Amino acid sequence: MSTTEAPRGEPVTTVLTWEVRPGQERRFEEWTRGITRCAARFPGNEGVSWLHPEEGHRYHAVLRWSDPHRLAAWLDSPERARWHALIEDVATEISSERQSTTGMETWFSLPGTTVRAPPRWKMVLTTFLGAYPCTFLVQWLVTPRTTDWPLPLRAAVFPVVLLPVLTYLVMPLLSRLLRLWLYRPPDG
Repeated sequence: MSTTEAPRGEPVTTVLTWEVRPGQERRFEEWTRGITRCAARFPGNEGVSWLHPEEGHRYHAVLRWSDPHRLAAWLDSPERARWHALIEDVATEISSERQSTTGMETWFSLPGTTVRAPPRWKMVLTTFLGAYPCTFLVQWLVTPRTTDWPLPLRAAVFPVVLLPVLTYLVMPLLSRLLRLWLYRPPDG
């Protein structure tokens, strides 16, 4: 790591809520596209989603960043301040909520929502349900064919095969299939 690079922390998500003046929605939506493109050029940006879930004049921005330091750099940047100055007469930022994640939450995020991640024990159990069959198949089908390979290469096969399969196929499928159980609010 270079001396100018900030140490990485856990990923962080921030939700910003905007109140848009009546009749200014189109102008605000054009602005969201521009500021989103600007944010995408900042180091550590992992995406911005804009939500307009209810009737009315509130919009929500869900910002995902690789770590709190890079998020803070964006939030305090002159570029962001210039973009905000463009809509002072259009909308007002009324609240923000910051949430750090452990990394597993990305397998359990629901696109287009701001729902909290499930409890960790549910994430662990669901991950086991997805990982065990994949691990079994790799051990059964791949491992016997690599016994003559050097240990570092054999060890690399497992994550190279397993992680993409889990990330892109198995976990999205399981999180959709089990969503009612995963995201059920706690009994109160």
